[in-house]
Amino acid sequence: CGGSVSDPSGVLQSPNYPGNYPNDADCVWEIQVENNFRVTLTFRDIVMQSGTCQHDYIEVYDGPLHSSPLLGRFCSGSFPTFVSSSNMMSVRFHSDSRYSFRGFQAHYSSIRAGHNTTIQCLPDYMHVVVSRDYLQSQGYSARRVTLNDNRCRPTVTSQEVVLNIPYNGCGTVQEENNDTINYSNTIRVASSGYIIKRKKNINLHVSCKMLRKSWQQVVYAAEDTVDVDEYQFGRYNMNITFYESPAFQRQVRASPYYIDLNQNLYLQACLHSSDPNLKVVVDTCVAAPDPRDFNTLAYYLVRNGCPRDSSYATYYSPSSHFARFKFNAFEFMSRHPSVYLKCQMLVCRLGDYSSHCYKGCSSRPKRDTSPAEEQVDVVVGPLQLRGGDAPTGSTG
Repeated sequence: CGGSVSDPSGVLQSPNYPGNYPNDADCVWEIQVENNFRVTLTFRDIVMQSGTCQHDYIEVYDGPLHSSPLLGRFCSGSFPTFVSSSNMMSVRFHSDSRYSFRGFQAHYSSIRAGHNTTIQCLPDYMHVVVSRDYLQSQGYSARRVTLNDNRCRPTVTSQEVVLNIPYNGCGTVQEENNDTINYSNTIRVASSGYIIKRKKNINLHVSCKMLRKSWQQVVYAAEDTVDVDEYQFGRYNMNITFYESPAFQRQVRASPYYIDLNQNLYLQACLHSSDPNLKVVVDTCVAAPDPRDFNTLAYYLVRNGCPRDSSYATYYSPSSHFARFKFNAFEFMSRHPSVYLKCQMLVCRLGDYSSHCYKGCSSRPKRDTSPAEEQVDVVVGPLQLRGGDAPTGSTG
C-alpha cells in the first residue's frame, strides 16, 4: 500500500477498502502534482478504531513525511479537507494488531497556486519567474532586479522577469545541515529613487533544498516588504540505460530489447545534476511483467542494497553520478512476453560515510533513510526473449 502519486487528481483508500483493512499496516502516499499547483485532499469516508487515535490513525503532512508540518491526525469524526502550501502532500495510514474496520477513502485534486512568483528546481539551475505587473503594482521597476552576483542579469520580457540561477555560480551558496542540502541565492529589487512613497528594498531569498525524499523549493521575502511564501517539490533527474558489454561504451538503443535466457545484461544509472558533490547507488531493483504493477508478480534482483539474485553484481564507475551493475536474464522471462525493471536509486552527499550509499547491504526498513538522502524510482524496459518460440503480447 502507499506509494508515489503524480496524477492531477485521484482517490486514496485504505488497503482492501471497503473491506476491513489489515492489521499492522503502515502506508504512506506521496502526492506530487505540477509545479506551482497545490493539493486539495477531502475525506469522504472514515470508519476506524476511534478514541485517542493511538492505535489506528491517519496523518496528513504538508510536504514530505519526515520534514514537513503535520496538518492533522485523526481516526473518526467529520470528513476534513486539507490544502497544501506546495505541490506536495503526504498521507500516512497506520493500524495496530488489534481491531480492524472499513478504513477510509479520500479524493484529491490539484489547484493552481496563483502566485506572482514561481520557481522550479531544474537539474542545473533554479528557474525563477517574477511577474512584472506584480512588481509594478508594488511600485518597483523590473529593471532594478539583480542577484548576489550582479554580473548575472535577469531576462526582462514584456510580462515577466526571468532568472536562471546556476547551483555553482552567480553567488549561489551551498550549505549542508542535518535535514537538507541547500542551494540559496538572493534576488534583490532596489526601490526607485524618484518614487515619492518611501519603500524598502526587497530581498527575495530563493532556495532549492534537497530533503530526504525530494527537492524543496522555497521563496520568501525579507524585511516584511513583500509577502511571498512559495514551496515546490520535485525529483532528481535520473535515467537507466542498457549497454552491450561491461566496457559500458555502446548503449543499447532498441526498444523492446530482445535478449536470450541467461544473457548478461549491463546497466548504467545516470544522475543529471550540476552538483558534483553527489553520489548515486542502486538500492533496489525489481522485475515484473506489468510496468504499472511491481507488487502482484515481482522478482527482486537487489533489495535495500542486498543482492537477491546470484548473478547481480556492481562495477566500478568513473563518476559518482553513475552507478553500474549487471545481472543475467532469468527464467522468469520464459513465462511472460515482456519484463520491466523498476530500480530505486539512492542519492547521497559524496563523502558522507554515514549514509546508506557507503554502507552497502542493509536490513533497514524501506523508508528508513537519513536526512541527506533521496530515493528515486526509474522504470526501464521492456525486455523480451529473442527467437520465434517466445510468447507474444503487448509491450506496454
